Amino acid sequence: MGREFELKFAATNQVQAAIRQEFGGFREISMETTYFDTAGGALSDRRVTLRLRKENENSICTLKTPLPDGSRGEWECQAAEILDGLNTLVALGAPKEVAILAAQGLQPVCGAKFMRLVTEVSTADGTAELALDSGILLGGGKETALCEVEVELKSGSDRATLAFADGLAAKYGLQPENKSKFRRALALAKGE
Repeated sequence: MGREFELKFAATNQVQAAIRQEFGGFREISMETTYFDTAGGALSDRRVTLRLRKENENSICTLKTPLPDGSRGEWECQAAEILDGLNTLVALGAPKEVAILAAQGLQPVCGAKFMRLVTEVSTADGTAELALDSGILLGGGKETALCEVEVELKSGSDRATLAFADGLAAKYGLQPENKSKFRRALALAKGE
């Protein structure tokens, strides 16, 4: 299991352009994500996210679960189909409870299509991934614009990653985005 510690901020295209100019070295990844849940929402009720995402030419299955410190447990593998991916993730140590819940039947519930520009940046004691995401969230036959900045810990401490993210937010007037792409797309699907 990996541990995900990331901070998200709402952004504008102009702010993203300024950040891109400051940091440079970004590479492009085309992302097309489908999020899955049971008909009754058993996974989302437990704050579990299960997705299949095409990243350029790679198809990646990802499972995220809440951890007591507010970060997320994260498992990933290459998979063409969601059930194949989930079975592989459980074999790698992901919670078996998720596979038991998935046996109720999984269905696509929402999604996202966006371009990610990503680069690695230095923090006080390690590195973070700086990502600029622009595109759309999809749910319930509707779509809404997506424009955000993410800072994700890659090495070093949470504290140093948070300090870098806070400095970036202060410099560019970024506001925290407290809901994940999944939560926002799911709200769209539910008409909330």
